[in-house]
Amino acid sequence: MIYLEIFWVFFIANILGYGGGPAIIPLIQHEVVVNFGWFTEAQFIEVMAMGNALPGPIAPKLAAYIGFNQAGPLGAFVGIFATVTPSLVLMVALMGVLKRHKDSPQVQRLSKFVRPTIAVLMFIITLQNILWSWEHIGVLHLLILSAVSILCIGKLKFHPVFVVIGALVYGAIFLSY
Repeated sequence: MIYLEIFWVFFIANILGYGGGPAIIPLIQHEVVVNFGWFTEAQFIEVMAMGNALPGPIAPKLAAYIGFNQAGPLGAFVGIFATVTPSLVLMVALMGVLKRHKDSPQVQRLSKFVRPTIAVLMFIITLQNILWSWEHIGVLHLLILSAVSILCIGKLKFHPVFVVIGALVYGAIFLSY
């Protein structure tokens, strides 16, 4: 049963989450934290941070980790398979249609509506992470981590992986419970 649940979480999220990883993160988070209770909000945020630190798309990394955590290596495989299956099937089935109509006004208009939707979803998950951090690690640590992250990525042009690693080290030193 767990394999079916893992498949269902990632398959449905990837069918409904048009726009890639950032669009499906809130869907996965809701299923994993609220519906199934496999992770707490804090654990999911940590998994997402670790996944963002690694190269490649976030969705298969989340699927592999969550699947492995719940059902071992086969669970990881099921999660990854469920993540890539919708895209694979649709790409193969619709390649010709998309190639013929990629410049149509309707497709261009659809893209213009999808981008703001993804931006809103990303804003919501960012706000949830800020509120969780505010409540659980405190304002001072939140401000320090935010300011240093903005400085390092925005001004000093550090790669985000190094900022995430630095935040993990900071957390290990100053936020260990």
